[in-house]
Parts: sequence; C-alpha cells; structure tokens
Amino acid sequence: MRRREWLGAAAAAAFARGRRRPNIVFLLTDDQGYGDLGRHGNPVIQTPNLDRLHGESVRFTDFHASPTCAPTRTALMTGRHEFRSGVTHTIYERERMSLRATTIAQVLKSAGYATGIFGKWHLGDAEPYQPGRRGFDEVFIHGCGGIGQKYPGTCSDAPGNTYFNPAILHNGRFEKTDGYCTDVFFRQATQWMDERRRSQAPFFAYIATNAPHEPLECPREYIDRYRNVTPNEMTARFFGMITNIDDNAGRLLERLKAWGIERDTVFVFMTDNGGTAGVKVFNAGMRGMKNTPYQGGTRVPAFFRWPGVFRPGDVSALTAHLDVFPTFAELAGARIPAGLELDGRSLVPLLRNHRAAWADRLLFTHIGRWPTGKAAESKYARCRVRGPRHSMVNMDRGRHGWELYDLQADPGESTDIAARMPELVETWNSAYDRWWDSVTPGFENEEAEPPKVAPYVELHRRQLGAN
Repeated sequence: MRRREWLGAAAAAAFARGRRRPNIVFLLTDDQGYGDLGRHGNPVIQTPNLDRLHGESVRFTDFHASPTCAPTRTALMTGRHEFRSGVTHTIYERERMSLRATTIAQVLKSAGYATGIFGKWHLGDAEPYQPGRRGFDEVFIHGCGGIGQKYPGTCSDAPGNTYFNPAILHNGRFEKTDGYCTDVFFRQATQWMDERRRSQAPFFAYIATNAPHEPLECPREYIDRYRNVTPNEMTARFFGMITNIDDNAGRLLERLKAWGIERDTVFVFMTDNGGTAGVKVFNAGMRGMKNTPYQGGTRVPAFFRWPGVFRPGDVSALTAHLDVFPTFAELAGARIPAGLELDGRSLVPLLRNHRAAWADRLLFTHIGRWPTGKAAESKYARCRVRGPRHSMVNMDRGRHGWELYDLQADPGESTDIAARMPELVETWNSAYDRWWDSVTPGFENEEAEPPKVAPYVELHRRQLGAN
C-alpha cells in the first residue's frame, strides 16, 4: 500500500496510542437529503460551513440510513436493525425503542464519557423510554417526532409548542426557551460542552435537530435568501432551515477551535433519511426520496472529522448507520457488552485507510409503517436488499416481484435487470427470507395499548399547569 493512502506516521501513532480519548460531537439533521448540500452539487443551497467540513473529513460516499427518522435513530443508538428493537414505525407506539436495547450512550458512559442529547429523541416519550434512562446524563429535548406534533398514544410534544420559543424538557423539567429551535439546541449543547471541557472526562454530544423537518419554519432572513431562486415558498423555507443549521455548525466548529480542543474532538455529520422538500431542485441523480427503498430514500451524507488524525478523502465502501455504534465504541476505547450481537461493523479501518479491506455485505431495508396487525402480510412491502454493486427493490409485489438495478452502470435505478440475473435474485431473496425471520421476534410494539393521555401532555400540565 502506498504511503499516501495511510495516515501520516505521527497521526497514526497518536491514533494507535489512543492519545487523549476523543470527545465525540454527533450532528444529525432531520429530513435533509444527500443532495441538500452545496458541496454535493446543489446549485442553489448555501452551506459553506458544512462544505468546509466536507473538505476536512473522511466522506463515506455510499452510506445509508433507514428511510424514515425513528428507525434510523434506533439503528444509530443500537448498532442493530431497528426491527430488532421494536421500532417499525414513527408513531402509534411503534417508535418506542425496546427497553432491552443497549445504547451507544450507555456504552460510552460506562467508559467514562459524559453524555448529552440536544434536540430530537423520538424513541419513546413515556418515562421508561426517555434518554435519561438510556445512558444520557444531560437531556434537552422536545417530544414526539417534531416540535408541536401530536399523535394518538404516547407520541406527543408539549401542547402549543412551535419552532420559536419552544418549551423543552431539560432533565425532566420543562423550560420555556427563547429563540428559534435550532439556535436553542446548539446554544444549549455549546454551553454544556464548555462546562464539560474543563474536566478531564471526554464527552459525547448528540445534537439532533428537528430541522429541516416540517413544519417548514425559520427566521425570515433565511427564507428571504431563497425566495427568488427556488420553485416555491416551501422550498425556500426548507433551504433556509438548512442554512441556519449550517451557520450554527460553523459557530460550533469555531468554538471547538477557540477552546483548543478541535484536535481532541471527532466531529460527525449525518442526516437521518433521504431527501424531502429539496429533491425537485437537486437529488444527486438518485431515484426516490424519504419513505422509499430506492437510493434517494436511504443514501445520506456521512462526514467524520478528526484534525491531525483522519486524513480527509472519500471512502466508497458500502457503509451504514448500523456502523456508527461500533465505530464510536472503538474510538472511545469502550467495551461492547459481551453477548451483544451487532449488525454494524466498525468504520475505524476505513477511517485510518480509505482503501482498507472491507468484506462484501448485504444491507436490508424495509419501510415498515404497515397497518397495525399486518406485519406478516407486509413482508415484501417497500423493501430492499443492497449489495456492493446491485440494489434489489420490492414495492409490495410479493416474493417474485423484485426489481434489480446495477448501480455501477445505472446509478439512477432506471433499468430493471432482474430477468437477466435470476440466480442473483433468488440468492438474495433467500437471504432476505432469513433476515426477515431473524428480525420478526423483535416486533414487541405491534399491539401496544396507548394511554389515554400522552406523557408529555400530562407532565406539562403537572409542571406548568397548562392544558
């Protein structure tokens, strides 16, 4: 292997020694697609700070999440497919991550990390499911899947919440905040990191913005930037929300530098599923969007930055959100509990050497979201098997209804070649059957009975006396 393909000798030695165990800052945005970045070719959007982060990072160019938000967050937290932890939807109690699941926050905390979450949790609003019970020391979050949302059952935010001045649950108590939600979450996270950096313990800061998820709201000055260059008002608002995130990310990166800890900090940027309101402007040539099993529904940005240790560059290996758990554990020198079987694998070899050996793998995607009690009938409903070169998609046409695409020759998934490669289709079909059988025992929330009053609504009423 040529020397230039490796880390510099000094950085590699520091990495091997563990140096000071790195802080980990994980920025996850909501409903921002792969194409919603200037550096990825979007001709309209303004993301100078995330573009700069791209240039300073290891970029995983074939990185995949689940097609919707709560499933992705479960896989990130557990290193296992979301179905194994009971998450088969984003609402109706089926967004609740199993209490038997082990989270990366618990693993990092056991290794001496301070752990904080700021923004969106969306893995259960009832008390036993809350992040303070799942390994996070500091909890500053909204409820439900989005600020102000409410659904039948436990999934509900504080009544009357909006993206401006929201009531946020801070370590078990609601606090009325001042400002736009994304600014509020970054401000709180930055304050907490400032406090933590003064101690000797490393920290894990999980900043999970609800933006740019709808409703599409942000300060007027951000919308005005796009009003005359986007096809409609909603796209202008969507891009404005992303530019606001970009500004906040830039300020945070500057704080890490000013504090003198940027070389002691791994900064990771991802999004939680494929694109939404911006795909008609630019979708990087992909088919599909959020809530589809095509490339546009699951391919997301994934940037890993550690100045002086990770050499910036592209990694083309097939990778996924499942890999974040074991990667963070290895970077932190944390022990994964014995007997915990992960679906993901550590990205550290690829972070050290962009062309490191990476065994072929199959990734399994399923939209979920079937009607209550219809799991068995929905086995082939909007699902996918993905290998290093090919993608096999089923849009609810039964066991023999698979489409097959050669992504090397046809990255836009326009020509179905299943009839030309029946042996591959059958082999992967059998692999899918085995995978489905392995995850169905985890469907613990399918018949869950919701409470009469949502936990956030009841807690808000008790603490603030509001309806």
